[in-house]
Amino acid sequence: MTDIIDQLAGIAPGSRLDVLRRRRPDAREHAQRTYEALFVPSFELPGQAGGTSLGRGVSDVGLEEVTQAERHAVAAFVAGLHRQEAAAALYAAPLDPDLAKRIHVQAEAALTAGPYGRYREAELAHESVEGPRYRAEGIDGRLAAALEHAHLLVFRPREASPEALAELRDAGWSITGIVTLSQLVAFLTYQIRVVTALGALA
Repeated sequence: MTDIIDQLAGIAPGSRLDVLRRRRPDAREHAQRTYEALFVPSFELPGQAGGTSLGRGVSDVGLEEVTQAERHAVAAFVAGLHRQEAAAALYAAPLDPDLAKRIHVQAEAALTAGPYGRYREAELAHESVEGPRYRAEGIDGRLAAALEHAHLLVFRPREASPEALAELRDAGWSITGIVTLSQLVAFLTYQIRVVTALGALA
């Protein structure tokens, strides 16, 4: 499989950036394997082989707790929040066109600067900064809750709390699903930063 970071950064084999990345083989391999664990189906569910719609495969991380469609939708949304058009397009490509369009619209509407949020510690309270609180519109409840949580992690990480997790549970997310969702957002943030840095070097 093509290295996804190389693909997003437009790195050609044998190029200067390719040589640079090969100096950190472990980091390169771990990033690729994390991508594959989160987004590449391990196998097709019985009776669902073939076709192009997502949600059929079961990934190594989170099993059936988070469908492939949900993973790609959240990933496209997070990439959009980071203004990474190439990544957003890559993750949205396997989605149903209508859903991909709605995710794009949601990401555009949710764009802000950040980071925002309130510090719980009294000595840091003066550094708290209020910001917009995103609420998904035109998206089903379970996915809407995932997008809202992803927006919180990207722009208001200091407000990640048991109450925020409870909102996901109320929307139907299991504990395993919540862990997978958090891993996905964390990985996307890392991946996009690496791609941005490589783009600057190029």
